[in-house]
Amino acid sequence: MSKRDYYEVLGVNKDASSDDIKKAYRKLAMKHHPDRNPDNPKAEEQFKEAKEAYEALSDDQQRAAYDQYGHAGTDGSRGGAGFGGGAGGFDFGDIFGDIFGGAGRGGGGRSQAQRGADLRYNMEITLEEAARGASKQVRIPTYDECDTCHGSGAKPGTTPTTCQTCGGHGQVRMQQGFFSIQQTCPRCHGSGKSINSPCGTCNGAGRIKQHKTLEIKIPAGIGEGMRLRHSGHGEGGMHGAPAGDLYVEIHIKPHSVFQRDGDDLHCEMPISFTTAALGGEIEIPTLDGTARIKIPAETQSGKIFRLRGKGIKGMRTNTHGDLNCHVVIETPVKLTERQKELLREFETISTKDSARHSPRAQSWMDKAKEFFG
Repeated sequence: MSKRDYYEVLGVNKDASSDDIKKAYRKLAMKHHPDRNPDNPKAEEQFKEAKEAYEALSDDQQRAAYDQYGHAGTDGSRGGAGFGGGAGGFDFGDIFGDIFGGAGRGGGGRSQAQRGADLRYNMEITLEEAARGASKQVRIPTYDECDTCHGSGAKPGTTPTTCQTCGGHGQVRMQQGFFSIQQTCPRCHGSGKSINSPCGTCNGAGRIKQHKTLEIKIPAGIGEGMRLRHSGHGEGGMHGAPAGDLYVEIHIKPHSVFQRDGDDLHCEMPISFTTAALGGEIEIPTLDGTARIKIPAETQSGKIFRLRGKGIKGMRTNTHGDLNCHVVIETPVKLTERQKELLREFETISTKDSARHSPRAQSWMDKAKEFFG
């Protein structure tokens, strides 16, 4: 049986925002969770289907791959995981984190301190850098592990004690109707420890704020709005917990010559009236230098000349897009008296047989006359 479209599963449009996708998933998870539907044998499959769709569409890179290639572009191992802890398991924190303050990411009573926050960095690059790839350095503010206490938060020579609120588990259990929710301990923030003598450098947080410089590799063919994930380069966690991730969001600066459409490029090339009428050859720019185009006689304004393979190589393909050159006939300006005289003479000769020399104008006039009777 073929899989349903992920957007259809969640009941959202293809242009839905990340918040809309998360809300839709939360609603379906609450509706179809097997604990709430013990008499419905289909509930577990419906829950798994919603979870698989959410995991694919909540990640920008996987969503882009799915939009382009469908189910073949996403990781097929996502769906069908069991419930409870472990990789791919159901995490109450995914759904109820916003309601109950964020459940810990562990399970079974293990102490787990609060993971560091994810960071986002907006990076502007040129069209050439997007096409060829680049290496950029960024300097970001973040929290890193305290060098004095090495992340423990305790003053050197002392050790933290067991948290009395959670008994060292790092989590407390909340009962909400038939749901039993594990929540990060509000006192120790998941570390399971209490600090009686805080470190003087970080005031017991186990981390300090500072700046760091990272080298970001921009893959060739990257598109506007795509995000690059760098695991562990977000903010440092509390009391030695794992750091969050850094997401670099790509924005491409407007180009003076080219406009990008997927892997294709477009540009406008002005040509003279004489070249358009008599034909000729023009030189146009490309991302790799220049190319020459033969203009046939009687070329009309707006005609598109396609140069295959002169566009951008996509991130997930081995082929290049095309360069589309839109020809625009330029009307001459600042004419001399002699030029004006020649043009008037040319116009006089042309109007004697306008149907032959200006067929489009003649056809338009005929239609206009028919319209007005």
